[in-house]
Amino acid sequence: MKHKLLLLYAWFVRSLLFFLPDMPVTMRFRGWLYGLGMKQHGKDIQITHDANIKTLDHMSLGSHIFIGNGTIFLGSGEIVIEDEVLIGPHCIIVSSNHTIAQASFFYGKGVSGTIKICRGSWIAGNCTITKDSLLPARSILAAGSVLTKTFNEENCIYGGLPAKLIKSLNSQENTI
Repeated sequence: MKHKLLLLYAWFVRSLLFFLPDMPVTMRFRGWLYGLGMKQHGKDIQITHDANIKTLDHMSLGSHIFIGNGTIFLGSGEIVIEDEVLIGPHCIIVSSNHTIAQASFFYGKGVSGTIKICRGSWIAGNCTITKDSLLPARSILAAGSVLTKTFNEENCIYGGLPAKLIKSLNSQENTI
């Protein structure tokens, strides 16, 4: 019942503030309102007007987070996003998956997992992140990539379909 009420609450917040411009003050207000339904949330969470969050009861967000246009959060598994994370436009973050039963995915039970995006990471536009995935601290998930597993090496660029290590970043550099 709690999940259904939070779905209704998220729809209400999205509908109420959809037509307000994406300025920092309104995006922070959206983030604060969404945060009221989350397991845990920090400060300065900026959420754009057309982000679609259907997992409030399974989300924990740190501080200083930006969630871009058209980003969708789905699934019944836990989603943990640490401090100072940027999520680009049109990303899909799904914390559960389907199984097959009676020769159809329609009858299969859902399987939940965990997604963790560590501190200081950047998820570029049009990325997909699936259950049981981890993006390490200060890492980049390149545009259009699909993250399907856990990586452990920090300060790296990951990308591709499925994502793999592309390049280590020098922490002393200011650019990629």
